[in-house]
Amino acid sequence: MVVTWTTLCPTKSTEVMYGEIELIDLARGSVKKFVDGGALKREIYIHRVFLKNLKPAKTYKYSCGNNNIWSKVYEFTTIKSGNDWSPRIVLIGDLGVENGRSLPFLIEDVKNKFYDILLHDAINNNARVGDEYMRRIEPIAANLPYMVCPGNHEYKYNFSNYDNRFSMINQADGTISNHFYSFDICPAHIISFSTEFYYFTKFGTGQLLTQYQWLENDLIEANKPKNRAERPWIITMGHRPMMCSNENGDDCTKKESRVRKRMPLTREYALEDLFFKYGVDISLWGHEHSFERLWPMYNMKVYNGSLEQPYKNPKAPIHIISGYAVSVISIEI
Repeated sequence: MVVTWTTLCPTKSTEVMYGEIELIDLARGSVKKFVDGGALKREIYIHRVFLKNLKPAKTYKYSCGNNNIWSKVYEFTTIKSGNDWSPRIVLIGDLGVENGRSLPFLIEDVKNKFYDILLHDAINNNARVGDEYMRRIEPIAANLPYMVCPGNHEYKYNFSNYDNRFSMINQADGTISNHFYSFDICPAHIISFSTEFYYFTKFGTGQLLTQYQWLENDLIEANKPKNRAERPWIITMGHRPMMCSNENGDDCTKKESRVRKRMPLTREYALEDLFFKYGVDISLWGHEHSFERLWPMYNMKVYNGSLEQPYKNPKAPIHIISGYAVSVISIEI
């Protein structure tokens, strides 16, 4: 577990006090100055503390700060061990600072411990908007494992606010990797990746190759007989869908979207063939401000498990779009 927070000035230390009943354990971390790319060049300080050797399925209380100033006490429950239980996963997309209609309901649900983990493609444009956004989601993110992937609204200053404000851990090597990472939970292997590499090429294209190679290697590892037996479900999470039925001209409405089939000119790094080859079960998306669940699909053909039970043992990924959390932009149909 990583605890991440910001301050407006530097501190002498970065610490978290924590424990199951009382705050008797102390963990120290690091602080990094972050200068926003906007005209104000605003400075904030990002603090990170890793909490290690936590017991599974236990509730821990914690407070972050230093020996002079401490936050209020929060709590989180660690994930159960093993793969013989069903996790309670909440999926949200396109939750913004304005018009966050689902936020009060999510806060109440988290307070009542309805979920084990949250998956979210974040909206966090710049330093001041980012501050407000993080304050809004704090009652959720401070009390529940909060896993994110980048979307188009994070592009400002080469995704620097997103990179600095979140701390996603790639389970295989324990490193922070906000743009692409994977982890196991119960019988599922979950892979988060960036669709934005396909669209914001002004920041470079090398990251497309790096991510694609990482994705394939991760899928190969997940498909090793022992791993697939323990984690039979492979679930991916990205922002912009491969395909959708909205009538808004977005890339997912086109027959050959970038994520699904090809990049312009190079025709490389398409993901539909990759996901089909390695047996991805479910692909989760946001971006479209609507909800849509597709039949199991590959190459624009339906691969249902059977006529009676189309979602049982299908032969292609099931695509689910959940992008109506919702931001200030209107809901789409």
